[in-house]
Amino acid sequence: MLYTSTRDTSVRVTAAQAIARGISADGGLFVPESIPQIDRDFLSSLVPLDYISRAKKVLALYLTDFSEEEIDYCVQGAYKAGKFSSEKVAPLKKIANGANVLELWRGPTCAFKDMALQLLPYLLTTAAKKSAPDKTIVILVATSGDTGKAALEGFKDVAGTKIMVFYPNDGVSPMQKLQMTTQEGENVAVCAINGNFDDAQNGVKAIFTDKAVGETLAKNGMMFSSANSINWGRLVPQIVYYISAYCDLIENGTIQNGDEINIVVPTGNFGNILAAYYAKCMGVPVKTLICASNANNVLTDFLTTGIYDRNRRFYTTVSPSMDILISSNLERLLFHLSGDSAQRVNGWMAKLKESGAYTVEADILDQLKADFAAGCCDDAATKETIRTTWQGGYLSDTHTAVAIRVFEDYLKASGDDTPTVIASTANPYKFSAAVLSAVKGEVPAGADEFRQVELLAEETGEPCPPQLFTLKDKTPRFTDCCNKQDMEAQVYAMLGIR
Repeated sequence: MLYTSTRDTSVRVTAAQAIARGISADGGLFVPESIPQIDRDFLSSLVPLDYISRAKKVLALYLTDFSEEEIDYCVQGAYKAGKFSSEKVAPLKKIANGANVLELWRGPTCAFKDMALQLLPYLLTTAAKKSAPDKTIVILVATSGDTGKAALEGFKDVAGTKIMVFYPNDGVSPMQKLQMTTQEGENVAVCAINGNFDDAQNGVKAIFTDKAVGETLAKNGMMFSSANSINWGRLVPQIVYYISAYCDLIENGTIQNGDEINIVVPTGNFGNILAAYYAKCMGVPVKTLICASNANNVLTDFLTTGIYDRNRRFYTTVSPSMDILISSNLERLLFHLSGDSAQRVNGWMAKLKESGAYTVEADILDQLKADFAAGCCDDAATKETIRTTWQGGYLSDTHTAVAIRVFEDYLKASGDDTPTVIASTANPYKFSAAVLSAVKGEVPAGADEFRQVELLAEETGEPCPPQLFTLKDKTPRFTDCCNKQDMEAQVYAMLGIR
């Protein structure tokens, strides 16, 4: 299988090259030239297997230039016993409203990003040996909270790599900030920026595609890659857990092989729900993909009207990982829906850059409406949902609560009682202040982050993961904050060049 660019279909690279480069030189994203197909027999063969075995079979369909031994090495390293707090890796939990919550946050950083970012370092270093031997891979990351810590933890002290993470100074939770700024490892660096996630993401993309910066790195034996979901190596592991969830529903008797399901995903950058779209395109019987947004509802508007317009108020919410107005992975979806038309994608992306908005044609909107539903909710509705869901016996974080609320609104409006999977993206203790205020009604004045953690545990009886609670004894290593125009200088400083 070869990969092309969303902005230039003359580009043809292997999976290893796509993963090692992270982004195409033309600024486009790598996508498979064709989507592999699976059938009921393939799904049946996965049902009795554990997560590791399922992952190896699914990844082999996309990583055709990786040997069986290489895929085994990568997957075993990522998901081996002890790395995740559940033997199932990504377990399903049925909640009171009848939906099946897919817990994707059982990994070392308590966020769904671990599902991909425990695997990506193995994929990337294996890919680099094939396509860029003897070069140090410089991982550049923009984060709205969870990707940063998961990437730092995944690449910590990985030979032949360096990683630098940029995050919005006032756009992550206190726990997320502590996770990043106390990160251990000799090859890691973290820097806040004065701005929001879109500023960080745009800055990283600009550095990536600056030829002069690339030439400077090359002279020093280095090359850029990405751990954001713009990197195909970040996205392909996410396809696995949707296929695995379908198999678990068969295994536990919720559905029969071939029955349709709906999937609800809280998303800002569109990567997590795009992985579910790929699973549907492969042959998993998915009826509707339900995109859940917070008050930054640019995706809700786009999926219902065909108009993408980032020229709107930006909200800092209690679900900060979705505080995004430029959804990078949407470009991949548009490429596929347009019949792999790089010309049309370039036109839309040019309008987005120039005016901050674009409108897709009727043929694209019809396809969007055929595959997707969308909804959003504000912070008040998010907290109300946390409270009512907890009263029903399940404690959710703020992002999962957005998905639960959007699902319940969809159910009321449509009457669609198709069995549903809701992607749960983070442990509630990563957002203890918001979750505590939702279940208790208030946060005591003067209670710091870890007192809030203690109060939430007392209130709910749910334990705080030790990797979060022990942060209270750590002193931040990284305290730098820069303006967005100074990000390039920060990268050079970290690398010790120029």
